[in-house]
Amino acid sequence: MNTTATRLADFRNVLAALPGPDASAIAAAQARNAVLTKPQGALGQLEGIAIWLAGWQGTALPVIARPQVAIFAGNHGVVAQGVSAFPAEVTAQMVGNFQAGGAAINQLAKCFGATMTVAAIDLDRPTGDFTQGPAMSEADLTQALGVGWAAVDAKTDLLVPGEMGIGNTTAAAAMACALFGGAPGDWVGRGTGVDDAGLARKAAAVAAGVALHGSRDPLEVLRCLGGREIAAMAGAMLRARDLRIPVVLDGFIACAAAAVLFKANPAALDHCIAGHVSAEAAHGRLLAELGLVPLLGLGLRLGEASGGALAIGVIKAAAACHSGMATFAEAGVADG
Repeated sequence: MNTTATRLADFRNVLAALPGPDASAIAAAQARNAVLTKPQGALGQLEGIAIWLAGWQGTALPVIARPQVAIFAGNHGVVAQGVSAFPAEVTAQMVGNFQAGGAAINQLAKCFGATMTVAAIDLDRPTGDFTQGPAMSEADLTQALGVGWAAVDAKTDLLVPGEMGIGNTTAAAAMACALFGGAPGDWVGRGTGVDDAGLARKAAAVAAGVALHGSRDPLEVLRCLGGREIAAMAGAMLRARDLRIPVVLDGFIACAAAAVLFKANPAALDHCIAGHVSAEAAHGRLLAELGLVPLLGLGLRLGEASGGALAIGVIKAAAACHSGMATFAEAGVADG
C-alpha cells in the first residue's frame, strides 16, 4: 500500500502494480453462498455482487457500513466554445449547494447512510481550452490526481466518486474519442441540455481537441483533454484500489475518468462496479468498452454521483443477504 503519491511517476507506479482481490475470501464467500437458505442462483446478480465485495473486503462476510460519496468540482476552458447550456459560474454555485445540503446527491447520500465530501479544485482557474492547447500542465494534473487520492477515507468500505463541472461532458467525450476511437459525434451528447447548435459545437470542439492532441498515453489524454475534477476522480479510484476499497462508478464523466485507468492497465477496474447507465448518449457505449454491465437504468443524467449513490442500496442489500442469511444447517431447513 502506498501512503503518498505526489509525482506523476508515483501514480504510474501504482497503476503498474495493482493489488488484487483476496482469493481465499472469494472461495469462502462462494462456499457460503452455496449453503444459504435459497435455491442456487435465486438472488441473481446480488450473489455475484456479494462475492465480489468479499474479495475486496477480504472476508467471507462483507458489509457496507461506511460508504463514502466523494464529489470533485472543476471548471473547463472549453466552455468558451459554447458547448454548455449553463455558464461556468454554475459550478461554484452548485458546490455551495452541495455544502449547504441542498442538492440531489445530498439527499441520496443521506438515504443510504453515506458520508459526503466535496473538493472544489481551483474553480477560479479553469483548465485551458483544449481546442487551443493542453487542458492542464503536468503539475496541474498531478495536483488534481493528488486531491482525489487524499479525499478517500481509508476506513470507508465503498467509494462513490462524483463530479460537478460545467463543460465536463465535452471533456469526457473528447477523452473517450481519443482513448477508444470513433467519430466525435459518436461520443457527444446533450449534457446539461444543449440544443442542436450546441451539440454541433460540442462535436466540433471534440474533433478539434482530438486532432490537436492525437492518440496518446492515457494519462496524457487526461492531461490534454480532461479536467481537474475528472483527474481527481481517477486519483480517488486509484487510491481506493491501493486500499482494496470497492468503487461504484457513476455516469459518463466518472467512467471517462475510469477509462484512463483501464487503458493504462486492463485490470485497473476490477474493484469497480457500474452503478447505472445514464441518459447521456455515449455512456452505454463507454460501459461496453470498459466491459461493465450497469446495475440500474433509470434515465438519469445529473452526474454528481447520483446514479452511483442509488446503487449503494443494491450493493448494501447484496451484502446484507449474503452475510445475514442463515445456512440450511443453521435454519434446520432441508437443502434437497
